[in-house]
Amino acid sequence: MKCPICQVDLMMTERQGIEIDYCPKCRGVWLDRGELDKITEKYLNEANQASREYLKENKDQERKFHNERYEEHGKKDSAYHADNDYHHRKHKKKGLLKDLFDF
Repeated sequence: MKCPICQVDLMMTERQGIEIDYCPKCRGVWLDRGELDKITEKYLNEANQASREYLKENKDQERKFHNERYEEHGKKDSAYHADNDYHHRKHKKKGLLKDLFDF
């Protein structure tokens, strides 16, 4: 199959179960029928999972914060130390689309 823009033969690759045709010259990307649906489904599943993990982690952090505040009630500098694990939280995972289209 040829690139509709520059008439160069398209290269084919498979990433995460999705077949992607791309042009090595203009870097254009073409998807076969149904491939966009697969990408959308994977993206939504990943977003839902990340949302559930965030909510659980946020709930745990909130519970820990309130417990620490209760235990340290009346102590000096308790507000200063209340969020001392801020930098140890999980960071956002790289996106599905970045992994898919990184040629």
